[in-house]
Amino acid sequence: MKKTVAIIVFFLFAVFAWNVFGGNGIGVDIDGDHVDGPLGALLGLVFAGGGMLLAGVVMLFVGVVLAAVFAGVGIMLAGGLALGMALLALAISPLLLPLLLPLAVIWYVFGRSRKQRMLREQAV
Repeated sequence: MKKTVAIIVFFLFAVFAWNVFGGNGIGVDIDGDHVDGPLGALLGLVFAGGGMLLAGVVMLFVGVVLAAVFAGVGIMLAGGLALGMALLALAISPLLLPLLLPLAVIWYVFGRSRKQRMLREQAV
């Protein structure tokens, strides 16, 4: 309790000193009423701080929403790219058949001999 009284007395002394040394340059208009002096400065500080706090909260929520939107758009773009690549591969595959037939034969011949070799090694 004693500490609170000391803070209030110090605040009142600061307001008195402000008035004595001409710190009346700050004024605030609230609903057409002009408030100046230390109370006007205090109200201006409170309203400006509240506005800055509100702007920070709004910026935080906008950042979260934009992050979610950009992540969703990125996933959709990646899915569209994969679908496009699959459709392109399906469209080109008949043209690649003359190249794939010799590769399939080589793979079958060498793959079969390797399988038989592995089976023989396991049997021994």
